[in-house]
Amino acid sequence: MARIAGVNIPTNKRVPIALTYIHGIGRTKALEICEKVRIPLESRVNQLSEDEVIRIREAIDRDYLVEGDLRREISMNIKRLMDLGCYRGLRHRKGLPVRGQRTHTNARTRKGPARAIAGKKK
Repeated sequence: MARIAGVNIPTNKRVPIALTYIHGIGRTKALEICEKVRIPLESRVNQLSEDEVIRIREAIDRDYLVEGDLRREISMNIKRLMDLGCYRGLRHRKGLPVRGQRTHTNARTRKGPARAIAGKKK
């Protein structure tokens, strides 16, 4: 089991797919990393040598913001918006959609499960 950026990478998957298990690395960045480190895209994680794993780890540490640091930066950005009191910050504070979506219907992911209103039925 290879451990990169504090995440256990699945061993039986291809390297570009396995790298996407790291928060902050998607398909494009995973392919980019494999290209930089010169690892064939068909190779699986359990076929990698220790040297190749170290090269991947160093490339990620050097060039990308991943896992805890990325989560911290995102939460700090949201906190900054909330402290400013700008429109986006207020939407974050109220738990409503931030990017202009409608809220009359839908928006259940952001607002949570629907709650019944007492005395509504007549």
